[in-house]
Formats: sequence, structure tokens, C-alpha cells
Amino acid sequence: MSNSHALPVKGFKPYKEKKGEKYMNKAQLEHFTKLLLAWKQQLQEEVERTVHNLRDEAHNYADPADRASMEEEFALELRTRDRERKLIRKIDQTLELIRREDYGYCEQCGIEIGLRRLEARPTATLCIDCKTLEEIRERQRVA
Repeated sequence: MSNSHALPVKGFKPYKEKKGEKYMNKAQLEHFTKLLLAWKQQLQEEVERTVHNLRDEAHNYADPADRASMEEEFALELRTRDRERKLIRKIDQTLELIRREDYGYCEQCGIEIGLRRLEARPTATLCIDCKTLEEIRERQRVA
């Protein structure tokens, strides 16, 4: 799997690190800011498109089966859009971390999250070790 597919925004290229480059320098922060803003724009366009589609397709179907099918599609679309709205909020929180120069560091242990992990999940707030521990704890609570 190539790194270009890991990014959440189509057409964005992964950041090319230079040897000896300082972690979360100005160029890296600019890269992630642009990536997050483009991702947010893409999500907002999807939300808008859904709103228009729902308005356009909101016909009164005489056949109960057709109406039920349409309502199920609407419910699925709305759940998807709700997840996207939550993601937009997470993107905004991440952009605030960049503005405060707290981006790229684990909120639990303080170590670098790492460029590759941030490329794959730009809104990550935990390093891979802390995230793994969190998931183990969640599984133990459910069990």
C-alpha cells in the first residue's frame, strides 16, 4: 500500500521529510493545516450535497415499500452526515492545536505522534502506544 492512499484527502501528497528536519516545524504545520482545511471543505461539500439530495428526493411515495426504502436510505445518509459533522468538529479542534503549537504530540504521554501516523489520521491526539492501551482498556470494560 502506498502512502498516497493513506491521506484522507484525494490529491494530497504525504509530507516529504528532509534529513535532520525538526519535528513539527513551520513547513510541517503548514502541510497539516492545508490538509485539514481541504478535508474539512470536502466534508462540508458532502453535507451540502446530502441536504440538496434529501430535499430533491423527498417525494411522497404512495407505495409503502417505496416510502420505507426511501426513509431507510435517508436515515443511513443522516447517520453518515452526523459522523461527518463530528469529524468536522474534530478537525476544528485539531486546527486549534496547530494554532497553539500543541499539534503532533501525544496528549497523554507527550511524545511525538509521528508524521506517518498523522498522515494516516491527521486528527490523532495519541501516540500509537497510548492509543493501543486505550483500546485494550475499552475492550476490557465491554467484556
